[in-house]
Amino acid sequence: MVETPRMEEKPFPAWSWSVEQCLKEYNVNLEKGLSTYEVEKRHEQYGWNELKKHKGKPIWRLVFEQFDDMLVKTLVVAAFISFILAYFQGHESEDSRFEAYVEPFVIVLILVLNAIVGVWQESNAEKALEALKEMQCEFAKILRDGYWFPNLPAQELVPGDIVELRAGDKVPADMRLAVLNTSTLRAEQSSLTGEAMPVQKGTSPIFLNDCELQAKKNMVFAGTMIVNGSCLCVVVSIGMKTEIGKIQRQIHEASLEERDTPLKKKLDEFWNRMASVIGIICLTVWVINYNYFFTWDIVNGWPSNLRFSFDKCTYYFKIAVALAVASIPEGLPAVITTCLALGTRKMAQKNAIVRKLQSVETLGCTTVICSDKTGTLTTNQMSVAQFIILGEKSTDSQTFRVEGRTYDPRDGEIVDWTCFNMDANSQAVAQICALCNDAGIFRNGCGFHTTGMPTEAALKVLVEKMGVPDVKAKNHIHDAHLVSNYIIDRNTVNLGCCEWWMKRSKRVAILEFDPIRKSMSVIVREPSGRNRLLVKGAVENIVERSSHVQLANGSLVPMDEACRALLLSKLVEMSSKGLRCLGLAYKEELGEFSDYHAENHPAHPKLLDHSNYASIESNLVFVGIVGLRDPPREEVDKAIDDCRRAGIKVMVITGDNKSTAEAICREIGLFSKHEDLRGKSFTGKEFVALPLSKQIGILSKPGGKVFSRAEPKHKQEIVRLLQEMDEIVAMTGDGVNDAPALKFADIGVAMGITGTEVAKEASDMVLADDNFSTIVSAVAEGRSIYNNMKAFIRYMISSNVGEVISIFLTAALGMPESLVPVHLLWVNLVTDGSPAIALGFNPIDVDIMHKPPRKGEDALVNSWVLFRYMVIGSYVGIATVGIFILWFTQASFLGIDLVSDGHTLVKLYQLRNWAHCNSWSNFTAVPFTVGGSVLTFSEPCDYFSTGSVKATTLSLTVLVASEVFNSLNALSEDNSLVTMPPWTNPWLLVAMSVSFGLHCMILYVPFLANVFGVVPLSLKEWFLVILFSAPVILIDEVLKFLGRRPRSKKKVKTL
Repeated sequence: MVETPRMEEKPFPAWSWSVEQCLKEYNVNLEKGLSTYEVEKRHEQYGWNELKKHKGKPIWRLVFEQFDDMLVKTLVVAAFISFILAYFQGHESEDSRFEAYVEPFVIVLILVLNAIVGVWQESNAEKALEALKEMQCEFAKILRDGYWFPNLPAQELVPGDIVELRAGDKVPADMRLAVLNTSTLRAEQSSLTGEAMPVQKGTSPIFLNDCELQAKKNMVFAGTMIVNGSCLCVVVSIGMKTEIGKIQRQIHEASLEERDTPLKKKLDEFWNRMASVIGIICLTVWVINYNYFFTWDIVNGWPSNLRFSFDKCTYYFKIAVALAVASIPEGLPAVITTCLALGTRKMAQKNAIVRKLQSVETLGCTTVICSDKTGTLTTNQMSVAQFIILGEKSTDSQTFRVEGRTYDPRDGEIVDWTCFNMDANSQAVAQICALCNDAGIFRNGCGFHTTGMPTEAALKVLVEKMGVPDVKAKNHIHDAHLVSNYIIDRNTVNLGCCEWWMKRSKRVAILEFDPIRKSMSVIVREPSGRNRLLVKGAVENIVERSSHVQLANGSLVPMDEACRALLLSKLVEMSSKGLRCLGLAYKEELGEFSDYHAENHPAHPKLLDHSNYASIESNLVFVGIVGLRDPPREEVDKAIDDCRRAGIKVMVITGDNKSTAEAICREIGLFSKHEDLRGKSFTGKEFVALPLSKQIGILSKPGGKVFSRAEPKHKQEIVRLLQEMDEIVAMTGDGVNDAPALKFADIGVAMGITGTEVAKEASDMVLADDNFSTIVSAVAEGRSIYNNMKAFIRYMISSNVGEVISIFLTAALGMPESLVPVHLLWVNLVTDGSPAIALGFNPIDVDIMHKPPRKGEDALVNSWVLFRYMVIGSYVGIATVGIFILWFTQASFLGIDLVSDGHTLVKLYQLRNWAHCNSWSNFTAVPFTVGGSVLTFSEPCDYFSTGSVKATTLSLTVLVASEVFNSLNALSEDNSLVTMPPWTNPWLLVAMSVSFGLHCMILYVPFLANVFGVVPLSLKEWFLVILFSAPVILIDEVLKFLGRRPRSKKKVKTL
């Protein structure tokens, strides 16, 4: 899409100006709208009403970025070198040409798969912006040239257009309300503000030049929905200038500022150092063998007759390069991906759907969870928490606590309640709640949902819990409930008590709510034939318009100051708990409306004039107060406590008002009941107005925080500050307003049930159950995954160190090569494969959520662990070379006969100087049997090359067995195999069996044995292999014991 050139739109605070001023500003009138000519001019000035499409990264750049990683770069070099080695090996041996290319092929395959996954994840980032565009309205009813166009494309709107909105319409642009066609207008804008309730709108100006989105009661915003009412509006902002356009810009900016995950940072740091170490060791191995390819004679104390063998020089260079390739764990990306995929699967079973694999691990080091309130900490379903009615005197009151957190009528009950003793006040409460109500409740799957106002749905649930005073009707309703459990249509919710009241008293008229009198009412025909007015609304307004109160026995007494003070004090008490309070009242003396029945009644014209409603709703009889709330989820308080034990700070960032947010935070245990919240509770506007140093000071203090009336920019600013403080931030949200912060956070967590598609696409993880406690479970899983990856890296270090040490010792002692390049590559494939991947199935430590999050400076491998595995690696290298020396120099070992095949024994000094064997006198190598055939030597020195096949097989098998046994050491960093036995991870035992099986295959299948230059081993030789390789377990058990001692627990500088 090509953006139309335009002038910069003039900032215009339409909410603070009167309707007449707004119309004058845009040079438009409500009767004619804009002219076609004026529309064209404004298109040139302001452009079109559509969200700008940012150009995404080209595919070639996405692919290139996947290789901007130290480990991947190392693997690219390893693959290139492996291809060269394979090429030379293929020319030297026709039989091994195909096998030589296995290692480079595996490395390239891993790199390709890694790039595909990376590109796929990057391309998903653009979907959040596409989902945002889908929220835009396609058509609108627009007034132009004095005519209404009912279905004009919304993208053609310009500032100054007059638009008509009705209930159910999606708002096409940011607009200033000009005229209300109905007494009330409500807009559902929770996706922008996070407010659970639809917002009452009006036309009066808001005299603030800079006010919160929630305070702009005379504005409607693009992408929101009109719930009820009808109005005329003036368009003030279109396209990218709308609130939803600003959010798109913030999402795009946040996507450009994505940070590396903690794991990537640690791996890059680790491999930068590891690559240097490997390079130095391999260069040393090559140089130390200089005497084989660079020789000279000493004449008169000076070297002469210098000789250089290019063949031998390249041969030892190939050995060093093969060692380097073997030292690089090309299986690491596959193991990391496997660990993350396994974690994703486990988390999906716990209702956490991971959209980006790296998010699984990042969750494990989360230090701060910034949570939305509505729908995450709470159920997002209004419910009555308590109600108050008067007792036997006007100064006495009865308070009833109501259980339940959802719209399910059977969820909880009224404490200490019996419907058989419903007094007059209780019956009046039930009647008003049932009839002064337009909501409906239905079941969708396992959940209960509402049509209409959530508060009214909660009142209907209260009626069902109260029951009815008629015993016969009560039994009938009970039977109907039982039958409803067996009907096929499970979507219908049986509201028998509400239906009983509705059949008993028929509604004949509705007096709609308006923001001035703050109440609504209905006229009902009683069984006696007389009409009664039932009223509900703001408590203070209902009290003010009430002249009497009804006592428990049904008698009426005048409302005096003492009674008024009691009711208002109860209001303050309930409001302080975060409850939304409604006053209930009725009126029986209706005058000319006492026999009202239909529109043809003489008094009907008065009902058409809303200004008469206040006088009709006067001299009321006050009945009681109902307190409602969006209740916290039952399991949240335990999850908050788990976070506290795990060292994770919880911050609540919500669009709701301050008192409600604070009350919920106290209830869920974020704050104690009487805790002073100064310095812990702020509105978004208050916080961003503070100096930067004070903001950082507040965020760095321990304990919870709550930010109310937060707008998208406030949420993103808080997340940015926390990240600058080196915190790892998980941010939850469900609305469009949350999308920028979700994108900007280290972990964006969207709600699966109540979340918008924009929020889901901007997130890294989606909660299928919208439950805060699911995040805490995901954090535990993330920590476990990190531990499993560390287990593989520990295993890799010790194993690869063993390979390096074995080659280094062989070169340093001047012995024949115990292992050739193809052997190193085989060891790398067979031990870095299944055992390494199986370590990803290690179980979660029991105390994993009793430890603080790992810090940014914590190393992937600390120096004590590195020392441990250098010791183990050294033993593996010594054992590999030691059994090679043993075969050449000893006739037996611990009673095991080593010369039954008839091979020739030599001294150690001879083995170290084997290159000069042609100068030895009387040295002969007798033929001996190996692998069912007899080896003979035309030259005695061939005994140290072709004749070393059995010694090489023993060395190779000891190296493989040592590394496979070493995988048991990686089950736990500190715990012994006694407390964490091998069968805690049965997949590791299977993997060990696979590795041994593969190695046996190359030993006992003649074709493969010929390819790898090995021979079969006898049972006693296998026993010798076990004797040399099994001690790696015992050595690490001793080192673990030392590490568990308090003096060994000190943190030291790490690799």
